[in-house]
Amino acid sequence: MKLTRYSDYALRISLYLAVRSDRLVTIPEIVEVYDLPKGNVMKLATDLVRVGVLESVRGRSGGLRLARAPEGLSVGEILRHTEGDTRLVDCSNCVLAGACGLVCVLNEAKQAFFKVLDGYTLQDVLDKQPAILDRFLSDAAG
Repeated sequence: MKLTRYSDYALRISLYLAVRSDRLVTIPEIVEVYDLPKGNVMKLATDLVRVGVLESVRGRSGGLRLARAPEGLSVGEILRHTEGDTRLVDCSNCVLAGACGLVCVLNEAKQAFFKVLDGYTLQDVLDKQPAILDRFLSDAAG
């Protein structure tokens, strides 16, 4: 299964906010750190605020932060939202549509994929590769 760019960006932003949980982070900072298109980051941030993954603080010294602690936000939760109900295969033009059992198998596999991701929080991801902390913290300091 290949994740969408939207999901990729959502995970990157969430991980950065997890590392920077001591303060608010601005969209321009995220854009600079990851070299992402500002419009995409703004759209994604608005979406993730709407569903309760992120919080937004308005005003001159405002910014973004995770809506919950990194240990309370699962990777699966984020990806379920960003991936939506995307099917693994498009059966619309297939001559076997309606008579094929592959769709059920693929749906089961997709659910297993999300079940594994539900078992990992953003904090777990950071703990698996502590070098990510050094990378983000040194980039911001320099």
